[in-house]
Parts: sequence; structure tokens; C-alpha cells
Amino acid sequence: METTETLTHPPVKSIWQDVSREDWNDWHWQIHNCLRDVEALKTVIPLTQEEEDGVKTSLKSFRMAITPYYASLIDTRDATCPIRLQAVPRGEETTEVRGEMDDSLHEDVDMPVPGLTHRYPDRVLLLVTEICSMYCRHCTRRRKVGESDAHLDRKGLERAFDYIREHKEVRDIVVSGGDPLTLSDSMIEFVLQSLRAIPHVEIIRIGTRTPVVMPMRITEDLCHMIQKYHPVYINTHFNHPKELTPDAKQACERLANHGVPLGNQSVLLRYVNDCPHVMKELVQGLLRFRVKPYYVYQCDDSKGIHHFRTPLSRGVEIIESLRGHTSGMAVPTFVVDVPGGGGKVPVMPNYLVSQSPGQIILRNYEGMFSRYFENADIDSGCGRHEACHDSRYQPADGPALMMQPNGPMNLIPANTQRKSRKDEE
Repeated sequence: METTETLTHPPVKSIWQDVSREDWNDWHWQIHNCLRDVEALKTVIPLTQEEEDGVKTSLKSFRMAITPYYASLIDTRDATCPIRLQAVPRGEETTEVRGEMDDSLHEDVDMPVPGLTHRYPDRVLLLVTEICSMYCRHCTRRRKVGESDAHLDRKGLERAFDYIREHKEVRDIVVSGGDPLTLSDSMIEFVLQSLRAIPHVEIIRIGTRTPVVMPMRITEDLCHMIQKYHPVYINTHFNHPKELTPDAKQACERLANHGVPLGNQSVLLRYVNDCPHVMKELVQGLLRFRVKPYYVYQCDDSKGIHHFRTPLSRGVEIIESLRGHTSGMAVPTFVVDVPGGGGKVPVMPNYLVSQSPGQIILRNYEGMFSRYFENADIDSGCGRHEACHDSRYQPADGPALMMQPNGPMNLIPANTQRKSRKDEE
């Protein structure tokens, strides 16, 4: 059933207290009234001179946009409010740190046509816009996002669609940006309709932070339209329990009620959610919103966000505090999107302690050690199903390829001397 909750009134005792409820709940009004400069920000948050100088310095390299809704969640008395840290620029963003890169994930390197990254064998990333309703201070695409108020035009989209049509191994499309839900309903439908018309495209995923920063965008009309092109999945981006508001709940439930499976991709951020207790509250709250915690990302090595990064050990600690201590449904996978385009690598606690022929020693979340005896018969059903002989499902590289009956004995990295010598031969 559709939720009966209503969106909030404008907050009292704020610059928006005289805004009508109708305007406040209009996503176009929210975007038009984003906080975009220091003077606008000062009407909402008291700034020290040092903070004001930091904002001005930061805005020389990355723009600011904060929706009135998200700004209303900031505790203006707390300089370390987790909402504020994600939204308000800081001077640290302009400090250069060794190892940081503009395009740390090599999305541009793996881009055969503008706006489309093809890294994994069966899926592509389609960046349909450079616009967000709010520019997160930890954005990994700050080299692109916010530089221009532009969406990928129809000509650019058609080039991307042509590439997908030509590459029949592509079965899964991630539509991202910027934020795709800043597009009009008609433009979103054009993208979904075009992708769904390609026979080998099975799954469409949308990456958006809209339910978090501008939940009024999730309208009945939008949900009805998305429903026509299922299976469509949405991954959103809650980072802290303070973001789990009644308005966000309504947005998530509305999508779920229209058959959209929801996942959440948090980023591990210093002083925001780098605490096992905070993360547990977040993931449990997400399940109440019908959102599955999917990934927790290590903060990337992109320029300007070093002050958000934590040690990888913090992420492992957080997963250790979740596994066994709450529902398995609430436990996301902690991943590092490794620099250089290596993709997502899971970094998790080790529950396999040791092994010998026929037996394995495992530990549980309490530290209990157990011996598990393996079946001595290693025969397998692999090869008996038609999928085993379908080229679409065959591994293209890595250890999975080596494990095939006719797989290679070695995989030599391209930049080693041995590889160079072999190429010369």
C-alpha cells in the first residue's frame, strides 16, 4: 500500500519558514533555491571567519549546491554535524596530497564513447549528466560533476546506445552521473525506454542520492514511469542515521511499492560514519526503509577528499562489528574501488582460519573455532547445464578463467619484464 505519510512543512525559525508547503515539496523549487555561495550559506549556518575563508577557497575548485531540504537537517550549533561535513565546503579540499588523482578509478580511460565506461565484461556505466541537486564534498567525480550545468545530449546518448547495441555481452547498465534524477521525467523515460529496447540488456540500475538530499523528487508520476521498464534497480547513498527522515522513508517506500528493489552504497567518511555503532544504526534503519545495505566504500583517492579517508582497518572493524551482531541482511560488503581502474575489491574480516586436506578451521563472530569436514567426493554438476556452454557466462580473465578446464597456466601482468619479453618473441 502507498504510504500515508506526508512530506514535511518548511522548517520553523529558518530563512524558509515563510515558504509555502507546496513550494517546499516541489523538487524544482528545491533545486532553484539551492545554497550556492558563501552569502547564501551564511543565512543558514553561522560561519567563523576561518570557516568562511575555507568555503571561499574550496569553491575555487569545486562548486557548492545544498538543497534547502538537506540544509534543514544540519545542526547549526555543531561544527562537526555529519550533515554539515558532507555538504559544506572546507579549506582542506584544496590541499594536495600524494597519491590523489583527478580520475583515480580510470573511468575516463575505460570510456570508449563519451559518457560510457566499460570496465567489467558484462556491464557498463552510463553517465547521463554532470548535474547533482547537491554536490557532496566527498564526490569522487568532482573532476566532472559541477563543472557545467549540462546533461549528456541526445546525440551523446545515441552514441552510447549504439555502443551497447554493438556489444552483445553487455547485459547490465548502471545509469549514473551527476544524479540521473535531476533529469526531467520525459528524459529519464527516453533513457530507460531506449535501453529496454536493446534485446540483450537485462538489468537497468540507477545510481542516485535523491532520496537522501531531495526526497520530494520521488513523485508518483516518476515511480509509475520507472515501473514500466522493470527490472529497474535503484542504489542510493545514505551515509548517516540523521539522513533517515520521514521524508526519506516516504521516498524509499514509494519506490519499493512500485516494484523497485533498493540498495544503499555508503562511503566510509571520517567523523561522519567511521564508527561501528553509527554504522549499525544506519544499516538497521535502512532495512526499516526497505533498503538493502549493499556496499560500504573506502573513500577514493580522488583530489580534494583526503580529509575524509580512514584507514582500511576501520572498515574491517565495522564489518566485524556487524557480522553476527545484527541481521545478515544488514551487513554490506566493504570494498575498495582500487586506483587505476582495477574495480571493486572486497576487504573483509577473515573467517577461514586454516585448512588441511579434507578439513577447514572456521571462526564465528564470537571467536569460536570450528572444524568443518569436506566431502571427499569432488565431482561437480558444472558442465551439465546449458548455461555452462553459453559464451555470455564464461569468465574473460582473472583466476576464474584459469580455473576453467582449458584455462591458461599463467596470467602475467602486462607491465612486467617477462610479459614484454614474451611479446617480443
